[in-house]
Amino acid sequence: MIVVQNQRLASCESGTAAVEFALVLPALAALIVGTLSAGLVMYSVSGLHNAVETGARCYSVDSIDCSTASATQTYALSHYYGVSTPTFTASTPSCGHQVSASLSIELNIVIASWTIPLSATSCFP
Repeated sequence: MIVVQNQRLASCESGTAAVEFALVLPALAALIVGTLSAGLVMYSVSGLHNAVETGARCYSVDSIDCSTASATQTYALSHYYGVSTPTFTASTPSCGHQVSASLSIELNIVIASWTIPLSATSCFP
């Protein structure tokens, strides 16, 4: 009789899907959150590069909207899309009209925290 009960328990599979799901769920959640965080950082990098390129071009070409360095910084900030607010600087080095920007993105999870520094520079003759 003991052999018959052990065979019944060995063939019983009710609940195995729930146990497997509970084991896989933390890894799946970490993968999804990590992918979304990486996408957010890439989105911010793209926005930062777009803003400095647009700002440098405006500083060099458009004398109405970007006549001063502070107006150029405001113009570049208005063209930024992404997380946080970067710090823009406009100058006129030997390469032409240059706009630089920098910011730090903080990624916080339950057990760890990262600060990712981003910077971009563009010079338009």
